[in-house]
Amino acid sequence: MQNMDKQKRIRELVEILNKAGRTYYQEDREIMSNLEYDGLYDELLELEKETGIVLADSPSVNVGYEAVTELPKENHEVPMLSLDKTKDVGVLAEFLGSQRGLLSWKLDGLTIVLTYRDGTLYKAVTRGNGQIGEVITNNARVFKNIPLSIPFKGELILRGEAVIKYSDFNRINEKIDDVGARFKNPRNLCSGSVRQLNNQITAERNVNFYAFYLVRAEGEGFHNSCMEQFEWMKRQGFSVVEYKEVTAETLPDTVSAFASSILEHDIPSDGLVLLIDDISYGQSLGATAKFPRNSMALKWVDELRTTRLKHIEWSPSRTGLINPIAVFEPVELEGTTVTRASLHNISILEALALGEGDEIEVYKANMIIPQVAENLTRSGSVRIPRECPACGHETVIRETGEVRTLYCPNEDCPAKMIKSLAHFVSRNAMNIEGISEETLDKFLEKGFIKEYADLFRIERYEDEIVEMKGFGRKSYDNLVSSLEKARKTTLPRFIYSLGIPNIGLANAKMICREFGDDLDRLRKATREELMLVEGVGEVIADTFASWFEDPENIRMVDELLDVIEITQDKSTGTALLLENKTFVITGSLNHFENRDEARDKIESMGGKVTGSVTKNTDYLINNDTQSQSSKNKKAKELGIPIISEKDFLAMIDAAEEVDESK
Repeated sequence: MQNMDKQKRIRELVEILNKAGRTYYQEDREIMSNLEYDGLYDELLELEKETGIVLADSPSVNVGYEAVTELPKENHEVPMLSLDKTKDVGVLAEFLGSQRGLLSWKLDGLTIVLTYRDGTLYKAVTRGNGQIGEVITNNARVFKNIPLSIPFKGELILRGEAVIKYSDFNRINEKIDDVGARFKNPRNLCSGSVRQLNNQITAERNVNFYAFYLVRAEGEGFHNSCMEQFEWMKRQGFSVVEYKEVTAETLPDTVSAFASSILEHDIPSDGLVLLIDDISYGQSLGATAKFPRNSMALKWVDELRTTRLKHIEWSPSRTGLINPIAVFEPVELEGTTVTRASLHNISILEALALGEGDEIEVYKANMIIPQVAENLTRSGSVRIPRECPACGHETVIRETGEVRTLYCPNEDCPAKMIKSLAHFVSRNAMNIEGISEETLDKFLEKGFIKEYADLFRIERYEDEIVEMKGFGRKSYDNLVSSLEKARKTTLPRFIYSLGIPNIGLANAKMICREFGDDLDRLRKATREELMLVEGVGEVIADTFASWFEDPENIRMVDELLDVIEITQDKSTGTALLLENKTFVITGSLNHFENRDEARDKIESMGGKVTGSVTKNTDYLINNDTQSQSSKNKKAKELGIPIISEKDFLAMIDAAEEVDESK
């Protein structure tokens, strides 16, 4: 077996064994026998011994979670310069001239310098300002795909990008119901994840590392070729940024090929990088004070549209953050109509000097996220509200570094209450259908509800609600019926509905399972007990325990327990007919209202839903089974069945019939 084949097998074994471990320890079920697990584990150990490569997430190592009080700073041995940039492919071709080059993605994450000594990871440092970076070795050890041990025993220094994939970014944000509290983009999430003081948080966010430059490999020669360096790094166990060999003649077509795949590319990027392959020639070019002359970046040509700013909308969230949103006249961008763009904070708003009626340029960052690029008239007439638009309480400006954000400090702000109530009634929480934020706002304004439990006592205001504008007898009856249905819920949904900071539905399920679905035990759980739960670290344990130490929260829970009933989770009490089956759902749905409903059905029967098609996927659900989408193509390549909703429903009907006959 060749080295690269052995590496591929190592990655397969790590994935298989980790999946087996998760299902055994977190879900209390087995997907393979002890004998089979031991055989695969021994195979992994042998391959790690043969290759000298041990990945950070290998079950053969226990990195351990560790918290530090600060991230020390350190000077880079070789300063890290920026790249000269262009948006013109012709300029890039002229730069390459008669040389051969390597064209790769310009990944949009956080640049990291890794140092290995005696075949083990010795140090990891962020780029920082190019001269001084922060030491994050503790966190790098839990990056998803980084090798902790490599076969090369000399000193190795290389650079790469730490990134969080779009699929993981979306997964993390989906667990945050408050839109204002969600992470803005994968790069910001990655930067915060890499620089955590507690590396358990880093581990939970699936940070990946892709090498893109070899600084030094003691005693090694590479036939004067950067491509040889890339291939050598692969043989050492590193994931290397995707690249293509180019000449000035093939460059335009290769750029087009990269550009055509950007929307399907799961790894965030903001352009391409062209590196001259000839190492000696590249070094002979030297560098300016800012840029090396052996490489250049190509930034995507953004599709800019000019429009007129209508106004700035100030959107409060349940965390207190008040987010400025630019609302403008409709424009077409990358095939969709866009009317709004988040400005994220008041620092950005002030830098753009925005005012109502200003002529602005908008675009989609990396062809995805609407942004305001420039203000052509810069009236600067927008004023930061001194009062919260929801409650009238005086706002405060908080500064973190150079970023200024606007907050409402009022704990009783109705916007916070509305957002909290919206979270409480949402599908993954109490699942109370037919009640919108607008309705919640009306109920709050009229004094019908002041806290969660009041929703289940809404019948006290039957006459007033029936007469409300937009309501009526039928709407009222539907609401009462939905509330009655929601009175019975499971403990994980109940815990999630409370809006405890950092507690998503997945965490709630794990914690409840560990404490035997016993609410009394949960309420009294100590931080130490909570940290024994798989996937729960110091931050989650502290926020959970602190929440239940608050007398007002305890009173609120007791009020709720007077009006609801917590029942056993059906998925733990019935046959798991889809156990060990993994599904991916794509395209529009007909039978199910949305993908959440389809996912709930699959999970209730013991199955699992993921966002991307891999060799571990059992079925891809797509009503357009013949489409040429990337997921369909991937499923066909891997021999994974593509089924419609109709096929899926027939499958579970047949499974239920077999189960009933037993």
